[in-house]
Amino acid sequence: MKNRTIPSLARTTGAIGLGCMGMSWAYGSPADRDADASIGVIRHALDAGVTLLDTSDAYGAGRNEELVGRALAGRRSEAIVATKVGLIGEETPEGPRLTRDARPEHIREAVDASLGRLQVDAIDLYYLHRVDPDVPLAESWGTLADLVTAGKVRALGLSEVTVAEATVAHRIHPVAAVQSEFSLWTRDPQGTGTTPDGAMTGDIIGWTAEHDAIFVPFSPLGRGFLTGKFDAAKLDKADFRASLPRFTDQAAAANRRIVDVVQGVAARHDTTAAAVALGWVLAQGPHLVPIPGTTNIRNLDANVAAVDLTLTSDDLAELDSAPIAVGTRY
Repeated sequence: MKNRTIPSLARTTGAIGLGCMGMSWAYGSPADRDADASIGVIRHALDAGVTLLDTSDAYGAGRNEELVGRALAGRRSEAIVATKVGLIGEETPEGPRLTRDARPEHIREAVDASLGRLQVDAIDLYYLHRVDPDVPLAESWGTLADLVTAGKVRALGLSEVTVAEATVAHRIHPVAAVQSEFSLWTRDPQGTGTTPDGAMTGDIIGWTAEHDAIFVPFSPLGRGFLTGKFDAAKLDKADFRASLPRFTDQAAAANRRIVDVVQGVAARHDTTAAAVALGWVLAQGPHLVPIPGTTNIRNLDANVAAVDLTLTSDDLAELDSAPIAVGTRY
């Protein structure tokens, strides 16, 4: 697979990463999750050159980290392990629920627990999952910087932040990565939208390029919608997406217009809509490393195919002009 560089780690990574959340939490029905099958997907990903594996201690109350740790047994050196701290994930009858906790004492306890679940000596990339409004960012980030000094973490990242927040953190310790939702139906990080807290992001993609950081788009396939194979009407009530405005019947019908554009480009290249949607993300800059998630090897291979897809200037212009998504992100 073609590689992209992570300057802070002095390492390269496959241009496509793997988001592991849905293997343990949030998507689908809990009864349908198969840990052994997901471990097979992770190992297949490593075989395909997918090296950036993304998880969090919030995903399934640590179960997702445990799954990734099992998958990496005997293969640790092949992966760049990214996990996060600052959100507490809970399962409720209404679906997954998240609360924030970025207190220094929580961070210090959480990193040791993550190291144990992942079965690693150090975490390659450790994100502050969300800025906690009750804790100054400088306190949370300073504690994370101490973990780098202690050798428990190699590099630090931020998730869903503004340019102003990234700048504050970078003055204390280098920001190696920023992760935010970004796709053909969520273009906020280009400066056109807001964080989940309602703050204008600014051009955070441009900021990462200027500061030798990577930008890591999560949900680069619109939480599966942009693949063209997704039926929002069939979502299990426990699936997190069932609560999102873009997946209501009316919004989903309107958002099919975006998929139609993607599929039109895909037909010209005799490839999948997933490859085209990911190809558009990759074309936004050489420092972008999207992390589509899947529990299916066939879908993983379709995602990887995006790396070898060359979209023309006309293709990109057509995709750029796709309709704006109907419905807010959350």
